[in-house]
Amino acid sequence: MLRFVVGAAGVAVTGFGAWLLFGAGYVRDPWEVVVWLVGAIVLHDGVIAPLVLAVGLLLAALPARGVLRTALIVCGALTLIALPPLLRPGAPTNPSALPLDYLRNWLLTLGAVAVLTAAALLLPRAARALSKWPARHRSRPEEKARAARCDKP
Repeated sequence: MLRFVVGAAGVAVTGFGAWLLFGAGYVRDPWEVVVWLVGAIVLHDGVIAPLVLAVGLLLAALPARGVLRTALIVCGALTLIALPPLLRPGAPTNPSALPLDYLRNWLLTLGAVAVLTAAALLLPRAARALSKWPARHRSRPEEKARAARCDKP
């Protein structure tokens, strides 16, 4: 029953979207939409999906593949969000529409993802290395306090 309700809601939303697209006069030539949809399918199935599978295959051999996959997914999502303003450089007709420097902000965000990924990869190794450090080199406040009490006459 739930599957039927969800499917009916999906069909209703798709119909509403088609009505808005074609019925409200946003599209002058429906063939442009067909060409765009076919191009999107070809781009996804011919370029994006094989590229993602190849990168996943290369990452499968690495011990930190989960962190790297997460970083790549985040970078891909950020790129998809930033792609429309990046592909149309220059001043927009409405100056309030795109007032920010999207290329700089996109690169800064990708840099932040790279820094966080490096931290996620390096901090556990540093913690393991410190835990293996000999006890005489570690500073323990309770041992220092006990030693100070024992030294008093």
